[in-house]
Amino acid sequence: MTRILRGLKPHTLKQMNNQMVGFVRARLWAQVLVAMVLGVAAGVALGPEAGWVSAETSSAITNWLALPGQLFLALVQMIVIPLVFASIVLGMAAGGSLGNLRETGLRVMLFFLSTTVIAVLIGVAVMLLMRPGDWVDAAALGNEAVLSATAQAGDAAADSPSISDLPNYLLELIPVNPVQAGLEQNMMQVVLLALLVGVALVSMARTRAQPLLDLLASVQEVTMVVVRWAMFLVPLAVFGLLAQVTTRLGLDALLGMGFYVFSVATGLMLMTLVYLIIYRIWVRKSPLQFMNAARDVQLLAFSTSSSAAVMPVTIKTAEEKLGIDASVSQFVIPLGTTVNMAGTALYQVAATLFLAQVFQVDVGFSSLLLVAVLAIGASIGSPGTPGIGIVILAMLLGSIGIPAEGVALIIGVDRILDMARTLVNVTGDLVACSVVQAAADSASEPPASTDAETAVATAG
Repeated sequence: MTRILRGLKPHTLKQMNNQMVGFVRARLWAQVLVAMVLGVAAGVALGPEAGWVSAETSSAITNWLALPGQLFLALVQMIVIPLVFASIVLGMAAGGSLGNLRETGLRVMLFFLSTTVIAVLIGVAVMLLMRPGDWVDAAALGNEAVLSATAQAGDAAADSPSISDLPNYLLELIPVNPVQAGLEQNMMQVVLLALLVGVALVSMARTRAQPLLDLLASVQEVTMVVVRWAMFLVPLAVFGLLAQVTTRLGLDALLGMGFYVFSVATGLMLMTLVYLIIYRIWVRKSPLQFMNAARDVQLLAFSTSSSAAVMPVTIKTAEEKLGIDASVSQFVIPLGTTVNMAGTALYQVAATLFLAQVFQVDVGFSSLLLVAVLAIGASIGSPGTPGIGIVILAMLLGSIGIPAEGVALIIGVDRILDMARTLVNVTGDLVACSVVQAAADSASEPPASTDAETAVATAG
């Protein structure tokens, strides 16, 4: 089986990595920063405050400006299901025996769960200490633009689950209808199906498993070609989406959110620091060397706001710059793209508490616990695509009685925070690979006493 599975080490990932690194060398991140500034400037010029164009003309122009952004989001959402499914199955197949998969899987899931809990706690602590919601006037949300922007979010919030619904939620994780799971983008069902298929293929004879593995390798290559095409739209996407949001909400609303952005960014930086501490303690290597090795993929993740889009670069960074075995990186990183959403969970809790402060909603301990549990559960299994945090946030607000209108205020600065939390998520994937690799290396090393006894026996 090992001889056949060596061929699964996707040769195409190297090619895709080289193409994606080209975007880094072209300073895509710098292009995105320039696009952000120009987008806000264009939004101010087209907005009602400037008064240069009528409201109808402004709406028509910004809709066309936002078209590349909508196209980029649609392309990434279109391929995220086959990309994640194929990558997880191929990564499990490259992992070898069921025993290795079981050990690696337990380690990585424990890491993902524990770091997500830490992220949620950091988000709660930062928002309760800094209280950015006290600096925003809730009356500023009562306008037609806000209400229209949050109509869909309000529908999602109305269906928010409670703790009593969790057993039913767990049963719904079983992919009874895989086609429906794909259509609804139910990522937890997709991941569970991929894990089951991966275990089954590893258990099968090599000749029976190889045709499906070859097919999945081709699917993975096709999806990454589409991702590469979508990457060319990123600067235009950022420009158009920010221009549209600024026009709808106005510059004053965005500037008023500055302390909120600073608060969430502080929490995300603290979570990055936690990752570096974990790396230093468990891997016993310099965090500065890690940050230098991960710099390119972090910049690319910041530029695209999609951990799925940068998956090839993340895998090759782990293998070539951090010394991670392919059997580990090609299993952990595709899984982490969907399951490891610590940055997203931190953002969701922080945004929920921020809006609770804005609307002066009293959040007690039980409500806080409910938000934390739902944030952890909802972030695990969410697609690694841009903007998914807003969709999950809409579900959380109704659980503690926060008006859905507040989501529009979050939308105004979500693009910036989406970039930052994606960077944190990708950093967590790389640290997870390093920790799992270090644990595997430590388990495979013979005890020191055994070496001494062998030397004595040889001398005797």
